[in-house]
Order: sequence, then structure tokens, then C-alpha cells
Amino acid sequence: MTPASGTGDVAGMARGEPGLPASFTWRGRKYRVAGVIRKWKSSGPCRSGGGEMYLRRHWWKILTDPPMVMTVYCDRQAKDRRHAKARWWVYTVAAAGRPSPSGGRPSRRRRCGN
Repeated sequence: MTPASGTGDVAGMARGEPGLPASFTWRGRKYRVAGVIRKWKSSGPCRSGGGEMYLRRHWWKILTDPPMVMTVYCDRQAKDRRHAKARWWVYTVAAAGRPSPSGGRPSRRRRCGN
């Protein structure tokens, strides 16, 4: 997912959150965010062995134009230092009017090494 430049939600960024882009390109197609259905955050333990918990991702379930229901997320830290700007990802996609298989919720299964 590649956010359109200059379209990030300024109010979200003022709260210290990533600004959900108003439009983006995914798999060569442009989408506009028509509405936010739900948003949430997920956290995880310190990766260096400490006992602290850290905010890892910001999630949004959105309605787009063309009409799709997508769950997208932004990693607080890029997964790969060589691609530091690759922080936005599409998690689920469903035709508008049909629920996504996971209901828009992240899987409880952990992915190691990603």
C-alpha cells in the first residue's frame, strides 16, 4: 500500500498517531478512503527482552471508493530498515456489503521473523 503524498489525516497526526491517508495505491489501483468503520491499536512485548509493552500497530477498517471494505494497518516501526518507508499494509479485503473472513480483526497467531 502506497499512501498518496500529502493526504494523511492531520488530526490523527496531531494526536501522535499515523495519519490515515485519504487515498492510496494498492496493487496498481488507486483507492479513496470513503469512511472509517472502526479503528484500534495493538501492542507487543519489548523485542530486546525487557518487560515493557510497546504500541506496535494502528489498525483501521475502512470503506473505500471503488467500494471495498479493507482492513489496513500502519507499523510504528518499519519491518525492514532498508525499506524504512514501508509502514502501511493492507491486511484484509472484501467486497462492500460482505464481511471479511476475519471480521476485520487481526489474527491471534504470531508471525515470527516478519
